[in-house]
Amino acid sequence: MAIKIAPDKKKHFFVAIPLGIILQVFAQWLYPFQISNAVLVSFVILVIICYGFELLSLITGKGYYDFVDAIAGILGGVLGMAIWWGISVL
Repeated sequence: MAIKIAPDKKKHFFVAIPLGIILQVFAQWLYPFQISNAVLVSFVILVIICYGFELLSLITGKGYYDFVDAIAGILGGVLGMAIWWGISVL
């Protein structure tokens, strides 16, 4: 049985991957020898951006508010963070 994922959720997921990479690069630049701080800072900013975008849609009425879109974005961003972390450890 295949799970159907809405195209909108896939878009949020894949757009957030480079966002997670960028945030992790910046956080590792800020905290060069403190990986736990870098991960925490980039994750918090990622959540703020992803959920903030959805809240902005709700408040302004432009766009469609969907909490699951924020979750999809956060998951994609975490994947991007992990990709960069894996590359930087090599």
